[in-house]
Amino acid sequence: MTDADIKKGLAGVVVDQTSISKVNPETNSLLYRGYPVQELAATQPFEAVAHLLWHGELPTADELAALRETERAHRALAPEVKAVIDLLPTEAHPMDEVRTAVSALGAAALAGSGNVLAAGGSAEQNLERSLRLFAQLPAIVAYGQRRRRGQELVEPRADLDYSANFLWMTFGEEPDPIVVDAFNRSMILYAEHSFNASTFTARVVTSTLSDLYSAVTAAIGALKGPLHGGANEAVMHIFDEIGSADRVAPWLDDALASKRKIMGFGHRVYKHGDSRVPTMEAALVDLVDHYGRHDVMDLYSALENEFVARKGIYPNLDYPSGPAYNLIGFDTLTFTPLFVAARVAGWTAHILEQAAANALIRPLSAYVGADERHVPVD
Repeated sequence: MTDADIKKGLAGVVVDQTSISKVNPETNSLLYRGYPVQELAATQPFEAVAHLLWHGELPTADELAALRETERAHRALAPEVKAVIDLLPTEAHPMDEVRTAVSALGAAALAGSGNVLAAGGSAEQNLERSLRLFAQLPAIVAYGQRRRRGQELVEPRADLDYSANFLWMTFGEEPDPIVVDAFNRSMILYAEHSFNASTFTARVVTSTLSDLYSAVTAAIGALKGPLHGGANEAVMHIFDEIGSADRVAPWLDDALASKRKIMGFGHRVYKHGDSRVPTMEAALVDLVDHYGRHDVMDLYSALENEFVARKGIYPNLDYPSGPAYNLIGFDTLTFTPLFVAARVAGWTAHILEQAAANALIRPLSAYVGADERHVPVD
């Protein structure tokens, strides 16, 4: 086997079929179950998009009402999960906190299931678990930020939709509709993206017949990495370093001279620009206007224009989402947990799909170590 035969990072390797999402190369558009994501973000609440990912179709009015009733009934942070979170140091990374909370939630939910195989669950059980996890994650993420700020837990409100309630639990005040709309769009854009690293991790774990919570916990671990979910945090660190639009050119000179990787640009799938960026950028513009922070847009545009001109590499979704979340009021360390709360819809859809037509995922490797040898005998 030659080096050319090895596909590092599984680049270009098709490992399975999926009906959940794809990038349409003809239109450079990300499709969820056939629908362009920008159309979904412009017209649908996040709950409807979660239903679409799980069931394959957008919900009827009755189906959406039923989903919302169940989701709102499970929004409150489970006491046992809060107790586990409170045991962690406030200096712990929020992704470690979210990973631990989801693991605790799974341990409680699966207690008494009898054996490992039974814990895997039926399709109906896993759909129910998916919805409950979808409902619980906003409370986990919101409480994490509040705890780090020395603030008390805010209980959920049943009169608010998913996105508005998420903001309510985080900040303790009813959000402006412009902010809710921008946040809702971001959650939809982050909800699913085919066989990315964290989704593939979830499918690998599922392929062993492990349970849904274990698969999601593993996916969270994959998403924590800065080459995947941590990139939106890195974008804000870059903005903080630069400071203002007039400092972009000298900062970029130094960054490129030191061969620094500029997070928020480039993508393994999109070669001509991330199709999700225009929708998220429009949401960012709305937030800039709402908060009167045009300095943010000046810096954003200056760095994008300078980097594209020099390198020909375009922004990905993390580039506009970082400053958008910052304007809303989220701490930078909370950005990737927000990604978790969105992507859990896609992860669980893939878990359900993997389990329905399962084959153990077990690739081969090319051995390049020492030839067979034996322990010397005195």
